[in-house]
Amino acid sequence: MLGMKSLRNAGLIVAALLIASVPARASALATKVVSPIAGAQAAGAEVQAGGQADHATSQEAKKVDIILPHISDADELDIPWVGPGWYRVVHLPHWTPVMIGGYALDLSPTKHVVMMIIAAVLACLVLISAARAQGRHTERGEAPRGLSGTIEAMVLYIRNEVILPAVGPHGDGFVPYLLTVFFFILFVNMLGLVPYGSTATGNVSVTGTLALIAFVVIEIAGIRALGKNYINTIFYWPHDMPVWGRFLMTLIMTPVEILGKFTKPFALTIRLFANMTAGHVMVLALISIIFTFGSWAVGVLPFAMAVAIMGLELFVSFLQAYVFTLLVASFIGQIRTVEGH
Repeated sequence: MLGMKSLRNAGLIVAALLIASVPARASALATKVVSPIAGAQAAGAEVQAGGQADHATSQEAKKVDIILPHISDADELDIPWVGPGWYRVVHLPHWTPVMIGGYALDLSPTKHVVMMIIAAVLACLVLISAARAQGRHTERGEAPRGLSGTIEAMVLYIRNEVILPAVGPHGDGFVPYLLTVFFFILFVNMLGLVPYGSTATGNVSVTGTLALIAFVVIEIAGIRALGKNYINTIFYWPHDMPVWGRFLMTLIMTPVEILGKFTKPFALTIRLFANMTAGHVMVLALISIIFTFGSWAVGVLPFAMAVAIMGLELFVSFLQAYVFTLLVASFIGQIRTVEGH
């Protein structure tokens, strides 16, 4: 039976993973200024003015759009409310941009940041509670049941059938991190399917940061496992060829090896981002048919298909968390077993 250590560690690591995954707002990433003080004031005024204009536009768009708010980021949240539209807009705080040299970086919280915080809290509560319940059942000599039994079954499957076979020998050290990745992405994906929620993994900066963390973990795993032989994962040097052939192949294949290191996180980024965005866009396209023809008779079939797509999205939420975890585990296993060329 799985001990409480992996479950508890997975829940606690979510907080660190969340902090690294906070996306910066692109509107202020590259705001060139003349002086730090004047730049901060100008950037703040520009963001505030732009935010007011965007707010007016977004409120008008919400009257007809119920899909894009689930994947788009914003400076405000919609919360359930008794009144017109059954929602209320809550404006998120705006912070003074941080000056980095001659650039102003806006780190103010956005809707996707809030969704990630909620996902992290939910993941911690579920995993830590399941670990404690599993411990109590074990002390009493009982089999886990209810939520703790379901979570244990999921953890055991991911650990024994996905992580350990892919990572290889002595892969238990990667179990807490990879379980954290799975449950964090799963909860973030699921929040995009509930009313008033939003899919933070539909933000390429979020998926890119998750992939960047995975890239660092993969490379450090390779360095620890291979030692000085890690250089073989960068420079291609075939030992079974003549010297002139070795130099020729090194010149040709070394750029390919280096490029391969960066294509992995790029693939992780785009795969998760595209799959979580595509489902919502498909639902938007189907619902728009109803308004295009202006007839409920024509809209029956698109509505039924949209409901089916939303059901498929529930499956995709689990699938994409599983695929991301599987790929990261596979990349870790590959680099740990490289001995040379």
